[in-house]
Amino acid sequence: MKNIGIIGATGSIGIQAAEIIYKHSDVFNVKFLSCHNNVNELLNQISLLRPEYAVITGDKTIPENLTETKILYGTHSLTTLISELSGELDIVLSAAVGFAGIMPTYTALKNGVDVALANKESIVAAGKTMIQTAEKANASIIPVDSEHSSIYQCLKGHDKNFIDKVILTASGGPFRYRPSDSMDFVNINETLKHPNWSMGNKITVDSATMMNKGLELIEAHYLFNIVPEKLDVFVHPQSIFHSIVSFIDGSNLAQIGLPDMKTPISYALGFPDRLDWGAEPLTPQILNGLKFFKPDKKKYPCFAVALDVLKERKNSLMIAMNAANEVAVDTFLKGSIKFTDIHRVIINTLELFEPRDISSIDEIVSLDNVVREKAMKISKDFGR
Repeated sequence: MKNIGIIGATGSIGIQAAEIIYKHSDVFNVKFLSCHNNVNELLNQISLLRPEYAVITGDKTIPENLTETKILYGTHSLTTLISELSGELDIVLSAAVGFAGIMPTYTALKNGVDVALANKESIVAAGKTMIQTAEKANASIIPVDSEHSSIYQCLKGHDKNFIDKVILTASGGPFRYRPSDSMDFVNINETLKHPNWSMGNKITVDSATMMNKGLELIEAHYLFNIVPEKLDVFVHPQSIFHSIVSFIDGSNLAQIGLPDMKTPISYALGFPDRLDWGAEPLTPQILNGLKFFKPDKKKYPCFAVALDVLKERKNSLMIAMNAANEVAVDTFLKGSIKFTDIHRVIINTLELFEPRDISSIDEIVSLDNVVREKAMKISKDFGR
């Protein structure tokens, strides 16, 4: 049995993971679940998975008589619980959305617990720190993002010194065929209609702006220690190829599959074994007519900003970009700014910060807080 904990159990990744875990209850024993405020979904999962503990990091509460699971409250309770259970945990799924996932993820790695990582912000904002912490504690990071799961699988048994290029694919989001001069007029409902993937609102907006792919390039840089010059992105509307790794001898390895997040989730949770979760089989005919093309940086200015930040290789800018993006996306989803204001908020925020390296987790958290305050003020200036 694998003892598992889930950070961010009530989000899109967490819910899909719970379904996989329930199907393989002979493989997994759930030690804890955490959520921010979605207590109804948390109660559903408590009933389904019967964890020993559940943690609510927001301000909602659950009456004690509703469940035998011990309920804890607050982010500090979550990190403390992870530390206390570290000797029992085999793996933690880090599925919280945004910067909120950083401290729990860091705590798991620091205590030598393997992490199935869906919270890309942990690596974007604190990549070097997370990697060094994992290495020091002999903990593994197994990526859950479909692209990084794909790269991880393609690189198994291969020397990274022989890599020529690593290509991440992008769906292009809901606006991949929309003229760039009409982007001012897109609305929230259009933005949240992703053509391929079932994801939460924040990452769906990030996909529409292609900031998600920029964040994933930074994540790939840190996770696989690949220089930015060897990383590339192609828009691939069908989302069948998730990455392509090219080697110096002309060989190419690609991991392909139908676009369903349960595939990379199940791979990370079951590693080194594979889990049958009921995937639809891929037939060769589906490979007919696949398309690949370079992203339009004019249409996707957030992606262009992320490329510039990656080239700087200074994580103060990565922290600032990530925080400003989270604020801008949240403001957009509340209807207070336009879709095209998202990148303007990010750029205006980045201009306030100098490029430098930050390694202390406390400094990273402190800078994130400062950036958010600045970005919120800037967002108000763009407010409708």
